[in-house]
Amino acid sequence: MNFQNTFGETVKKLREDKDLTLNEVAKQLKIGTSMLGKIEKDSRKPTKELITKISKFFDVPEKDLTITFLSDAVATHILYENDFATEVLKVAEKKVKYLKTKKASLK
Repeated sequence: MNFQNTFGETVKKLREDKDLTLNEVAKQLKIGTSMLGKIEKDSRKPTKELITKISKFFDVPEKDLTITFLSDAVATHILYENDFATEVLKVAEKKVKYLKTKKASLK
């Protein structure tokens, strides 16, 4: 999976690769065509439940779709909040490692 693409771009590519219409996929996912269109345009965020349905429908790892979705949220938030996004991500990576270690030591 191409993690550079947004969640919406990823879903659209999966749909187009199977030559399916928005309506066909939306019907299978039990959501409105408009909602799926907005998800593909990244103007609407999917629920965790919908990410699960999408992964099952397209037979792709739920983990990959979740990573794509969460990385969109992080990147968008950091990018629009400041001018030093790359540095923030480097510190955040170190902080995640620290917090995992801290959490493990509390067990």
